[in-house]
Amino acid sequence: MRTHQENYPPRVHNIVYLLEQSNIDLEDDMMNFLGNFNEFQLSGRYPDYLRKIDKICTKDYTVIQLEKVKEVKQCLLKMLQ
Repeated sequence: MRTHQENYPPRVHNIVYLLEQSNIDLEDDMMNFLGNFNEFQLSGRYPDYLRKIDKICTKDYTVIQLEKVKEVKQCLLKMLQ
């Protein structure tokens, strides 16, 4: 029997790493998107990078990225059914 300690998820925020550790196999374009998207989460913790994000994340850019995130979410939900 596995204890809670052995079944604890890794303490990382790297989306690509977590998917690679799972049995989920996404298409290359989705993995590439998540790799790029992951940069915002990891680098966004640093004040200098936050100023750069303001310049990158225009309203149009953000709308497109959110649509892609929704596509990945739907794909993952479909795999889990």
